[in-house]
Amino acid sequence: MNGAHDMGGVAGFGPVVVEADEPVFHAEWERRVLAINVAAGATGAWNIDMSRFVRENRPAIEYLTTPYYAIWLAGLEHLVVETGLLTALELATGEALVPPKPVKQVLAAADVEERLLRGWPTERPVGFPPRFEVGAAVRTRVIAPATHTRLPRYARGRPGTVHAWHGAHVFPDAHAHGHGEAPHHLYTVRFEAKDLWGPDTTADAVYLNCWEPYLEATS
Repeated sequence: MNGAHDMGGVAGFGPVVVEADEPVFHAEWERRVLAINVAAGATGAWNIDMSRFVRENRPAIEYLTTPYYAIWLAGLEHLVVETGLLTALELATGEALVPPKPVKQVLAAADVEERLLRGWPTERPVGFPPRFEVGAAVRTRVIAPATHTRLPRYARGRPGTVHAWHGAHVFPDAHAHGHGEAPHHLYTVRFEAKDLWGPDTTADAVYLNCWEPYLEATS
């Protein structure tokens, strides 16, 4: 979606200030929010793309003025109510008021490290070949979806060259909204920086991972 989270190439916000020796967490509550997100997500009640969408789907003023992990917490609160893991009243009172909803799986504390290191692979088999070969000239589609997408605004409608093919992977644009995994071929596309930022840029090139539905042939 075109939200405040998609800030690549947006001017007017000043330089990116890097905090020296920045800690992983600035407060204990941030650590807990991340841990609860991991544990709750591991139940299978939602997927990673759904969780991304509920974090990005916020008014710009809220997104830009809310601490990072507070956005994670707000997204989690939405998901647990939407999926029935908690009721809105339970969330408000902090008390269990109805029997717990059965979940697909539970991530035990002893299994956290191994599970996180193993990850959640997204490559899937598909019954159709890739449309583009390495070296092919492509152009990204011009889209403005109200739903989740991984194609940033600054790279829409821009020419590029297929740099690598990665097989077929879960398509986040469908996955985030309960439309199944809908796997599509995934490519790394090289964009000349001048085609993204104009002739005054001092950058060389930008590489983006683009699912096939994002791309059109140019020749």
